[in-house]
Amino acid sequence: MTDDEPTDEISELEARIEELAESAERSRRIIVGSKVAIAGGFALLLITLLGLFGAGQSAALGSIALILGGIVSYGSNVSTLRQTEAAIGEAEAQRSELIGRIGLRLVHDAPLKLM
Repeated sequence: MTDDEPTDEISELEARIEELAESAERSRRIIVGSKVAIAGGFALLLITLLGLFGAGQSAALGSIALILGGIVSYGSNVSTLRQTEAAIGEAEAQRSELIGRIGLRLVHDAPLKLM
């Protein structure tokens, strides 16, 4: 086994971790959007139930659909985020193990060259 192989594997793992981190960030943004949709749906439903702004049955159905869609999206992306974070943890553990296998040596403080 040459010294290049562990470093190549480490580079691949770091690229994978970066991809997973981007996926996790997308999931977080969708989760925030889902929460906004749920809150908006509840607000619209409340407005409809109170009879404000002349909202009718279609607004009530739309608000219920918005709430349900937000709940489904939220649940799906929370699950995806958990799986992605677990995969990131595994990849980081593998990277740490590979780094530990490399025979790194400490560089001691050397005197600076005089100018």
